[in-house]
Amino acid sequence: MKEKIHPNYELQEVRCTCGNVIKTRTTAKNLSVEICSACHPFFTGTQKLVD
Repeated sequence: MKEKIHPNYELQEVRCTCGNVIKTRTTAKNLSVEICSACHPFFTGTQKLVD
């Protein structure tokens, strides 16, 4: 790979609207999601209205 042409790949936090924080490595600066595995009905087993 050529040097100095790739973006920085850094540790960042992904924040969900439910308050869950997931740490991952990415080139994006700020990540936020509306539904994560902690609040998604498929993973929690509870039914919830999702718009």
